[in-house]
Amino acid sequence: GVSNEEIEERIVAASDARAAERLALVGADQIRSLERQFMLQMIDMQWREHLVQLDHLRGVIGLRGYGQRDPLNEYKTEAFNLFETLLYELRHNVTRWLMTVEFRFDAPPAMEMPEFQEIHLNPGTGENEMANPLAQLPEGILEGDARSRLPVDVLPVGWERTARNADCPCGSGRKFKHCHGSLV
Repeated sequence: GVSNEEIEERIVAASDARAAERLALVGADQIRSLERQFMLQMIDMQWREHLVQLDHLRGVIGLRGYGQRDPLNEYKTEAFNLFETLLYELRHNVTRWLMTVEFRFDAPPAMEMPEFQEIHLNPGTGENEMANPLAQLPEGILEGDARSRLPVDVLPVGWERTARNADCPCGSGRKFKHCHGSLV
């Protein structure tokens, strides 16, 4: 048969090879960062569970006095055993996670280049011939949605009395001060 020491050596060698493979795949800095982050999460989660267990132990330990045992010594012993269990579970869970986590390397999202507008100034007029025609509206035309493309002098009578923070009477859903109120 195979001795226990030889089995242990094989397991340690296999786990070391796996750890070295993962280290080469991901990189030492990222592995250390992941270890640190996961370790903090595990400590936080398991420490909370440990505190709940200690509260439960505190409530139950008083019954040991009926069995002619010192509750303080019993609490110390049980709490120490719970703490050792906590440390073992931390080591076990972190090691298991680090050896079984799958790393996926997705390609970074493609950066979309912003659309640039061509500018071609007409030497005679000085206007941009390539510009959006809506951007070159005459000054008397309001910009915004289709309902507000009215000449300023055609706005209905009484709109100047509309409160600035009220909805615009044109029905755009915007406040009057941001829609037609800025022109009245």
